[in-house]
Amino acid sequence: MADEHDSDRSEDPTQKRLDEAHQRGDVVKSQEVSTWFVIGGGALMLAAFSGSMSSGLTTTFRGFLANSYQIPVDGRGLIALTARVEREVLAAIALPLGVLVLAAIAGNVIQHRLVWSADSLKPKFSKISPLAGLKRLFSRQAIANFIKGLIKLAVLGSVMVALLWPQRHRLESLVSTDILGTLLLTRSLSLDLLAAVVAILFLVAAADYLFQYRQWFERQKMSLREMKDEFKQTEGDPQVKGKIRQLRQARARRRMMAAVPKASVIITNPTHYAIALQYDRGMNAPVCLAKGTDLVALKIRELAATHSIPIVENPPLARALHATVEIDEEIPTEHYKAVAEIIGYVMKLRRGAGQART
Repeated sequence: MADEHDSDRSEDPTQKRLDEAHQRGDVVKSQEVSTWFVIGGGALMLAAFSGSMSSGLTTTFRGFLANSYQIPVDGRGLIALTARVEREVLAAIALPLGVLVLAAIAGNVIQHRLVWSADSLKPKFSKISPLAGLKRLFSRQAIANFIKGLIKLAVLGSVMVALLWPQRHRLESLVSTDILGTLLLTRSLSLDLLAAVVAILFLVAAADYLFQYRQWFERQKMSLREMKDEFKQTEGDPQVKGKIRQLRQARARRRMMAAVPKASVIITNPTHYAIALQYDRGMNAPVCLAKGTDLVALKIRELAATHSIPIVENPPLARALHATVEIDEEIPTEHYKAVAEIIGYVMKLRRGAGQART
């Protein structure tokens, strides 16, 4: 079932999915990259600081040997001697050790952002389950690590042999060489070996990082079901949003219909469009109170008839107003003339009706 579920994950992960993985502490991490930074830092330390370290330590211990008969080693004297040796050694190696620490931190930071997550500290049954342990032991990741280790051993061993074999006669003569010459040769060969190791491990680290990134990216892939669920969580359920939209439209339509009795005139198509306009003295321009097509237009005309609001048929103007004016907005200036003629006509009718009643 797990394999079937994984096979369904064919879609690239969303940014939200990647952010959640980062929050859980599930990030791209190649141990080879961290190892390369540490070994590179060690090579830099040896090349740059080996001289100063050896000089400082040599001076310190030469002084101890030259004045050994004057150094008290009983009681407090021994404690003071130990503390002094510790200070001298720490002073000599503090900077190189700082370089190694920075290299180790950089090896992790360069691969991903800083992660603050307690998920990896939570107890999980799979960590102590023998069956889960066997699966991890024979997993694709474990096999890849095993093959990678064999390749590293073979390549590094070959490089070491290639570098040291031409120097075999010099190495044999070290038994008769003074200590200074031995140290100089050892330092030179060590730097050569470290330079070759750093160069090879760089290629290994780059290839391993790409492999780890691909593995991590495959783990983050999503099924169509997961993408739909995430969309619902972030954007909302489309059905719920549709229902809310319908409720808002119905509420707006009720408010619009309630404003129709205030209209001064209804302009129609005559059957497909209806625009209810209001104009009172002092207004800058007529205002659209309601508009609609088909059934909504029919309802507007029915309300107009109920409240004795004049209905004027003007199909071109009705269509133009429906397309250009929104509810509670003044009509556009290009329709002023046509609407003014209609409202003027309606006002004449009202004045004539009022005079007839008197």
